[in-house]
Amino acid sequence: MNFLKTHQSSSVLCHKLAAKTYTASITTKTAYILYSVLFLALLSIPLTSNAKDAKSIEDILKLKTAPGGVVIEIVTWGGDNLEWALPRAKDYIDKLKKKFPKISVAIVTHGAEQFALTNDEKDDNKEVHKMVQSFGDANVPVHVCETFAGWRGLTAEDFPEYVNVAAAGPAQVNDYISLGYELILIDEE
Repeated sequence: MNFLKTHQSSSVLCHKLAAKTYTASITTKTAYILYSVLFLALLSIPLTSNAKDAKSIEDILKLKTAPGGVVIEIVTWGGDNLEWALPRAKDYIDKLKKKFPKISVAIVTHGAEQFALTNDEKDDNKEVHKMVQSFGDANVPVHVCETFAGWRGLTAEDFPEYVNVAAAGPAQVNDYISLGYELILIDEE
């Protein structure tokens, strides 16, 4: 009888262990699938906040009265793209200030180009850093995306004090839009 009791207990323990392993396996597989689906969903979110609402500089300059402000959104995938994108933004700002002298303007850059603005890149991107400093001197804040920076292991401390680190670039753009700013998108040369 002892043998049967031991055998029965062993069998029950074995089934419990197998069920536990199977459950853990399902949980791990389910978690993997859910993370994969979440990752794919994040990839499908547009990189620009409101690109469909973006206006051209010409559209804004045709307005009779100044909008509440203008936010220039820069999203590119090249690390050196601020070399051409920031001069274009400066040209837009000059045109806007000429027509609407008191207009508020902000820049949000949240693609791979934002990494040219880190402290480690100052020496390799001197002109880009000078331009961002001059924007700050002209009361034009330049924001980068802390979320994207975090994906590369960077924090707000990795950017100089003249760069504003926003929690999320697209959210920062949307904040400006909710304040009545018009959106200009720079995403290609």
